[in-house]
Amino acid sequence: MDAHFTLAELATLFSPSELAEIRAYYGPIYANAALSPFIELGLSLLILRFTIRPLWAVAGAAAQRTSARLAWMRTAPVARALVGAIEKLWGGPGYGQALWFAGLQFWLGWLVAMPRSFYFGWIHEARFGLTHQSAWEWAWRVFKGGAVAALAMALLAFGLFALARRTRRWWLLLGLGSALALTISGAFDPYRGRLYFDQEPLPQGPLRERLTEVLAKAEVPYRELWVRKTSVASKRVQAYFAGQGPTRSIVFNDVLLDQFSTEEVVAVIAHEAAHIHEPKWPGRLAAAVMVLLLLLGADRVLRLSARRGWFGTTDFGDLRNLPLLLFLYWLVVLPFGPASNAISRSRELAADAYAVELTGDPDTFRSMLIRAARINKEDPTPPAWVVILGYSHPTLAQRLGALPTAPAPTPVPSLAVEPE
Repeated sequence: MDAHFTLAELATLFSPSELAEIRAYYGPIYANAALSPFIELGLSLLILRFTIRPLWAVAGAAAQRTSARLAWMRTAPVARALVGAIEKLWGGPGYGQALWFAGLQFWLGWLVAMPRSFYFGWIHEARFGLTHQSAWEWAWRVFKGGAVAALAMALLAFGLFALARRTRRWWLLLGLGSALALTISGAFDPYRGRLYFDQEPLPQGPLRERLTEVLAKAEVPYRELWVRKTSVASKRVQAYFAGQGPTRSIVFNDVLLDQFSTEEVVAVIAHEAAHIHEPKWPGRLAAAVMVLLLLLGADRVLRLSARRGWFGTTDFGDLRNLPLLLFLYWLVVLPFGPASNAISRSRELAADAYAVELTGDPDTFRSMLIRAARINKEDPTPPAWVVILGYSHPTLAQRLGALPTAPAPTPVPSLAVEPE
C-alpha cells in the first residue's frame, strides 16, 4: 500500500489548465489562512479596548426603550409570569441591558467579519464558477444564519451569566447541562438544515434500493434518505449523516446525484457509514471535561474582573465580560486545532478503508474521490502547513495512496466543457 502519490502520478489526474485554475483559486485562500489568526487577534483586541463601554451604554438605552414599550407585559396575566420568571432567574432587573449587549456584541463581530466573508464566500466563489446564487441570495442566507446564531448567543450568554450570578458552582452545573444539551441537540440536525435549503426524500428507484442494501450490510439504521437542494447556490458535492437515534438520516445534495454514478454515490455513503461505527463516548467524555475546565477558567476570570473592575464591571457575573471570555476561549482552543485535525484525518482514512471493504470496489471509490476533487476544486497537493493547521480531511494524494491496490490510476474524464 503506497503512502502517497507522486507529483507525476497526480499530473495524470488533472490537466495543466485544471491545476493552474486550482492554484489560482487557492492562492488567496491560503494567504487568508496565514493571516487570519493575526487579523482575529487584532480585531479582538480592538473590540476589547474600544467597544465594550460604548456598547454597554447603547444596550442600556435600548433596554429602557424596550421596557417602556413592553410595559404592558408586567400586567398581562401570562406575560407577567414570564417577566417574573426571567427576573427571578437573572436575580433582579438589568436582564434587558444584558440581552441587548450580547446581541449587539454578536452583530458587531458579524459586521466586522462581513467584508472577508463576502469576498471569500461569494466574490471568490463566483469568480471560479462555484456558486449559482446572486450576491443578495448569498447575503440573505448568511443573514439567516447570523440571526439564528445571534439568538443562540444571547440566550446562552443570558443563561451562563444568570447562573453565575445565582450560584457559586455555576460552572459545574452549566458544564454538566451543556454536555447533555450537546448530546441531545444533535438529534435536531436534520431539521436545522431546512432553514437554508429545501430537502425531499430520495425517490424510489435503483439508487435508493442500492443504498438501502449497502446500509443494511453496514448495519446502520436510519430514518430517511434526504436530498438537499443546494444546487441553487453551489456546485459543490456534499453528503453526511445527520441526527441521532430515531432522527438519524443520510443527507446528500442534488449535485451529488447529478454528477456521480450510482456506484460512486454508494461509495460516498459507505464512507459516511463508517463514521457511525466510530466510538463516540471517548470524544464526548473528552469534550465534556474540556467544557468543564473552560467554564472553571471562566469562573476565575469573572471573579478577577469583579475585583479589579474591568470594563466598568461592578459585580461578579457582569455580562460586560462576555467579549473577554470569547477572546480567551479562542486563545485556548486555537492551539488544539492541529491535533484535532490530525485525529480527524486519521479517521477519514480509516473510513475510506471501511468503505472499500464494504463495497469491494476500490476502483469506483478511487474514481469518486477524483471526481469530487474536480467538482469541488480540491487542491491535490496543498502546502504542508495548510494541511496541519486547517485540514480535517487527508489530501487527495494521501487518500488515493492509502487505497488498496493503487496502480497508476485511470484518469476520470474532465467535467469541463471543451470548446467546439
